[in-house]
Amino acid sequence: MGPTRIVRILRMAMAIAVSALLAACATTPAPTPERSALARWSPSPNFNARKAQLIVLHHTSTTNAAEALRILKGRNSEGPVSAHYLVEANGQIDQLVDERARAWHAGVSSWAGMTDLNSSSIGIELDNDGVAPFTQPQIQALVNLLADITSRLGIPRDAVVGHGDIAPGRKTDPSARFPWATLARYGFGLWPDMPLIPAPPGFDSLAAMRLVGYDVSNPRAAIVAFHRHYRGMESDTLDDTDASILYSLQRKRMAPRA
Repeated sequence: MGPTRIVRILRMAMAIAVSALLAACATTPAPTPERSALARWSPSPNFNARKAQLIVLHHTSTTNAAEALRILKGRNSEGPVSAHYLVEANGQIDQLVDERARAWHAGVSSWAGMTDLNSSSIGIELDNDGVAPFTQPQIQALVNLLADITSRLGIPRDAVVGHGDIAPGRKTDPSARFPWATLARYGFGLWPDMPLIPAPPGFDSLAAMRLVGYDVSNPRAAIVAFHRHYRGMESDTLDDTDASILYSLQRKRMAPRA
């Protein structure tokens, strides 16, 4: 076999190898996103990567789910915004961002000493205008989604808070109409034991609020956020009932985890 023919054969072999490699690359599927089997995958481009320790609930402040999806895949008045999930009023669950990625939902916020909450939380938007009651199908779908996420990602079931909790004075969602007590009956969120026990003399409610997770650098805003979550109102004055609630929450927070 002459040198010219050998060179031709080597060139053909190399071309075949390159073609095979390109074909393999073209047919290799993209990595499967980490997501809930309960949700319809409807991706948003607004994210960048992290690990979740907390679940933050929002309401969309829109009139319908289609409008919410448009915003969550684009931007609002403050810029690009997204969440990992949207739970529609009819119970449909849409997933917009891979759970391993950062959705842009928390903004300037803090909880239990964490400040980069986009990097450490799962954001769930609820299709609700902030005035209307949340629907039963929506809450049931949310409960199912919380059970799925917490079991798969190992997030504590009590690590479920509202946007207003992590951004007191700046955000109010989900509204005072959100049924936190219903979530608590399913085991989600930190909730006081009933009946309430009076707090001991000298009990420091603000210190207990800080232990629960609230940023109390602006005490009035923190109290309003606490009231919205635990009493369905937005007053800024603490009373004996608040002290009893916080006493129960403090004892739960300080109890050893199972």
